[in-house]
Amino acid sequence: MPQPSELQCLPDDSAEELSQLATLALSGDEASSEQDSRGVPEQTGYPDPVYIMAANVFQGIRVEKSPEKVLIKYGNEPLPSLPAESEDEFFQRSSYELAFSTLKYQDILETLLIDSCIFPSTTIPDHLSSLIIVMLYDFQDRKFQSRLLSDHEESIAEVQEVENLLNSFRTKLAASLARCRIKHDALSIYHILPETVRNQELRASTLPLYAWINTCKISPEEVYHRLKKKGYSKVKSALHIEGKAFAVDQHCHDVLIFPSHLKSDLLNIDLFKDYKLIFQDKSRSLAVHSVKALLNMDDDVLMVNTGSWYTVAHMSVLTSNNNSKIFVCGVQSQAKHPDLKKLFINMGCKNIEILHETFPNIESKDTRLQKVKAILLLPRCSGLGISNPVEFILNEHEDMDLLKDFSQGGASEDKLHVLAQQQYAQLTHAMKFTKAQAVVYCTCSVYPEENEAVVKKALECQDHGTKVQPYRLSPPVLPLCSLQEIQLTADKFFRMEPSELTNGCFLSVLTRERDPSETVSVKDVLARAAAKGLLEGIELGKSSKREKKKKKSRTLLQKASATDSNRIQAKIAEFLSRETNTGANWSQALTTKTCPPPKSTVQVASSTQVRRPSKTATNPLVPALLKNTSPSRTYGRPPNFARPRPEDRMLVLKPVEIVLPPVTFPFSTPQGIRPQIPTQHFYCRWVRPKIVVPGYLSVPSTSKKGEKPKENLPSSLLRHRRPWL
Repeated sequence: MPQPSELQCLPDDSAEELSQLATLALSGDEASSEQDSRGVPEQTGYPDPVYIMAANVFQGIRVEKSPEKVLIKYGNEPLPSLPAESEDEFFQRSSYELAFSTLKYQDILETLLIDSCIFPSTTIPDHLSSLIIVMLYDFQDRKFQSRLLSDHEESIAEVQEVENLLNSFRTKLAASLARCRIKHDALSIYHILPETVRNQELRASTLPLYAWINTCKISPEEVYHRLKKKGYSKVKSALHIEGKAFAVDQHCHDVLIFPSHLKSDLLNIDLFKDYKLIFQDKSRSLAVHSVKALLNMDDDVLMVNTGSWYTVAHMSVLTSNNNSKIFVCGVQSQAKHPDLKKLFINMGCKNIEILHETFPNIESKDTRLQKVKAILLLPRCSGLGISNPVEFILNEHEDMDLLKDFSQGGASEDKLHVLAQQQYAQLTHAMKFTKAQAVVYCTCSVYPEENEAVVKKALECQDHGTKVQPYRLSPPVLPLCSLQEIQLTADKFFRMEPSELTNGCFLSVLTRERDPSETVSVKDVLARAAAKGLLEGIELGKSSKREKKKKKSRTLLQKASATDSNRIQAKIAEFLSRETNTGANWSQALTTKTCPPPKSTVQVASSTQVRRPSKTATNPLVPALLKNTSPSRTYGRPPNFARPRPEDRMLVLKPVEIVLPPVTFPFSTPQGIRPQIPTQHFYCRWVRPKIVVPGYLSVPSTSKKGEKPKENLPSSLLRHRRPWL
């Protein structure tokens, strides 16, 4: 910035020549560059109340300099403004944008005022200095053209006085602007700004609009249908939204994305007028959906530092099918209570409870909060991840000091230290609620001092002496839609970097370590699955009368099938015991009547067991012997369509003596002498299903029942499985 000694007033002739040069530059390069870079349309001026409101905003957020560097003195008293106009949304947004733009160019505008000899030659009161510098920015943004006024607008004396002053110094102001651009070698004053500020403005010009669907009043399908009737087309992602198009967000299924230039058209649609679609930043929707994924059916939620009441309404809409209550703390003004209730009624929200105490003043053992299982903490932060600070301040009711940090490209270290202490105090207080099982911590900051450092410090400083389970860092419960998101969440923190599609966001989920003795009901498991979108199209409500009748019929059928299967199992057991007794008696009679040759006996161990299924068979046509076979060998069986059953009852079989025929080896006797084989033999065989296993040697089939064994077979004709023996 040039020193006062270097600034000299120029003669009128030379000033006129420079003004022509400045006018040519402004009409060419400057206009095109500013419109291309920022996407801001050409201004024709603001109403008088907007200048007054912008001057008051600038007075509160301007950068104060040291006494030796003060060039222009600003007053301490604000200018009078009409209360009705200060509450108008258009006036608020216009005044904030004008004040923020003036703040970014404060040094340059002050140089223009001194270089053009407006200061200190004129006798202007100090309380009008803010109004002069605000109107000067708008004057140069209009390329020093006169403001267009409508006939029905009321004029304000202070605004008319400053406007006449600037019009009288129009030539000198244009010449000063040209010299400033030449000095910085810039096409326009926009290129004099720091790179961080320029990138932030570029992102703000392309950032799409996000709106969530109020499912208490309308379904998503009906919203899509109405938008298509209005000429909007649905596309796959935000990368394809051009013209009148919209897309569904990948992280939040009830959030729609629109191009930024359609906001004025969308606000005139009944969907937005009737609170069926609500504009809000995506970071708040991410926080609300993270809490929803952690809730059971009857869990309550405590919300801290919510900012916008739309965040509370969104949380209420997502939990409308549960018996949950949403507690909101920090509503200190009793006057806001009726307005908030009216707003929530218009939006269809019925489960919201307003607490007038601030969060630090609420005790962890408060009787009203005993069913609170999740706490959503949205602490005050630097907000440097936001691309459009004006929209963020107006929608989330944030402090105007945020504009000062944005104008300088970042927050100071002292301010970050103060914010980090406040965030740590709120997070540790939230972790003291013994009944709570989860804390969701969300900021719009890009500084680790406000994000990871706060969470890690709070986890390290936990009081492990209490009986409750400690908190731990849990992975994000939101879907990860890209490789970059997976890489950013490697340390279990969910981050979104500022880009042309989204604002910056940091989100952390803290959950208590699960108690081993704690049991989770089926209803809670279904509620969590529904919250994560795993039960789409399935409603978890009360069962109808028809479903109750079906359940009763199912229980009766199950009881009937159980009794029938028990009767069948009893008959099978009786049949097996009778068969084993008759088989044993028959084998003893055979051994006493016959005198077999020397035999080799094999004793089956008494520990041989056959498993019996504990559950009843569902198909009584399956043979009993197949059910009671021991699965000791794993042959390749054909597919069994019977339902597998657990086996826990065992049946011990009695030992059976098996008599094998004598084994005759070839050429073991003198040649010509045949071994004498008894003419009658009796064989006891073990009955089991016939199994054919490919690749194994085939076992010779036993003789059928009723057939006589072949007699007097020569040894040379005997077939052995191992002929080399």
